[in-house]
Amino acid sequence: MDHICGMMFFILGMWMLLTARRRRLFQKRLMAAKRETDKKYKRVGELLQQHADDDNTLLDGAQGSSTFRKNGMQELNDNSLEHISNAKRRHIAALILARGGSKGIPLKNIKMLAGVPLIGWVIRAALDSGVFDSVWVSTDHDEIASVARAWGAQVHRRSPEVSKDSSSSLDTIREFCRLNSGVDVICNIQATSPCLHPHHLKEAVECITKEGCDSVFSVVRRHHFRWQEVKDEGCQCTEPLNLNPACRLRRQDWDGELCENGSFYFATKELVKNGLLQGGKMKYFEMKPEYSVDIDVDIDWPVAEQRVRRFGYFGKNKPEVVKLLLCNLSGCLTDGQIYISENGEEMVSINTRDQAGIDMLKKKQVKVIMIEKDPIAKALADKLSQRMSCLILQDVDDKLEKVQELMEEEGLEWKEVAYLGNDEPDVKCLELAGLSAVPVDAPTVTLNHAKYICRNAAGHGVVREFAEYILQLKNGAELNLQKHILGEIDGQDYEKQIRNSEYNCPRNLTSVNQFCQIKTT
Repeated sequence: MDHICGMMFFILGMWMLLTARRRRLFQKRLMAAKRETDKKYKRVGELLQQHADDDNTLLDGAQGSSTFRKNGMQELNDNSLEHISNAKRRHIAALILARGGSKGIPLKNIKMLAGVPLIGWVIRAALDSGVFDSVWVSTDHDEIASVARAWGAQVHRRSPEVSKDSSSSLDTIREFCRLNSGVDVICNIQATSPCLHPHHLKEAVECITKEGCDSVFSVVRRHHFRWQEVKDEGCQCTEPLNLNPACRLRRQDWDGELCENGSFYFATKELVKNGLLQGGKMKYFEMKPEYSVDIDVDIDWPVAEQRVRRFGYFGKNKPEVVKLLLCNLSGCLTDGQIYISENGEEMVSINTRDQAGIDMLKKKQVKVIMIEKDPIAKALADKLSQRMSCLILQDVDDKLEKVQELMEEEGLEWKEVAYLGNDEPDVKCLELAGLSAVPVDAPTVTLNHAKYICRNAAGHGVVREFAEYILQLKNGAELNLQKHILGEIDGQDYEKQIRNSEYNCPRNLTSVNQFCQIKTT
């Protein structure tokens, strides 16, 4: 028995030793990665200074380019510098086709998907990639044009001849080429591919600039057994296309097939003029299945939203660094109404799911503070603060000034702040915060300035919804960081962790609301 106990203590000791060693290794790699990144950006700064005159020439020559002026210079690395050298010879433009006459879902291209207009997902990815000299949306619809400009793209007003139901994408691209003779390479990005990321475009464009390809297009690997329909009168017959029924391969024994996912097509101007998007020296760019989301196929919008929330690109701000949520009390936590009893007592209605959402954030070390513009009864404020377990600031006239004061006290930057507002005084904070949201019933003036528009109305679980949104991004970003630095999580295990993440799927917040009444005592 003593021998067995000794062995158990020995094994436990070894396990603790290995765990501590693994932790030290992780910290060492993390610091090494940070030092390497600092050295790289220091070198980039030196090179940018040397090439300042050439870069300014490039920026001036790119017609209406918003990419480099707003984003590119902040994200350049050594590879981007090489791209600048190539871009001097060729103007690379992104072109997103967004016709207003969608038959399946009216104005689908600007319909809100996970809090962002559908077309906004790909515009943001294209701009943040920093590889395009100009980013365009081709449309025949005023409202789509307005949304495109609001998200930073230029607008190509397509002619009626290429806006018909029978018009092909190539017809519109060829018209764009004729009207923009300075463009040398066109990347046709599909508006209905919201899981496109900047790194996809960065890697693909190198096939053009470094390898001299004439066309590059995105594909996804599928493991589907396909059958050919044989039309025979009175008989439903079929025959195999890519399998032998007598010897069916297991998935792991088969490389699968490459299928176009329609996310993007790079092609030179010469190919487009000849009526081709694929030709010359061709290369495919393989995207993982999780990024190959096509709304034309995923017609169930809630399902598409879940895919995008999990795998979409949410911008440059790193969601894992959010440390503070500032939330309006009236109009967000509550529906804005105050009930007064015959005894003069004030009451408000709150949603128990919002309380749970605040608790979820606090477990992830995200501090929550409620802000109220108008004064409310002290007893009611104390009761709410106690019930929600968070600080409530009353009589805040200038919210921007108050938020900046709080940030200074906490030592935070805007990228570390999430803001949930609902009216005109919140606009500046919504614009500056790293993550921002409004309830679905908020006034238009705030809807146009928030980064995320919740599905729920004020007082009906909107705080819980935004809390889950924050935690989704934080959890996904943390897993990505571990995967990138350690390199020890293979694709299958990584996806399993995401699927098992506590907050990976948005819960149904549209069911019957559960309310509790809080009143002064």
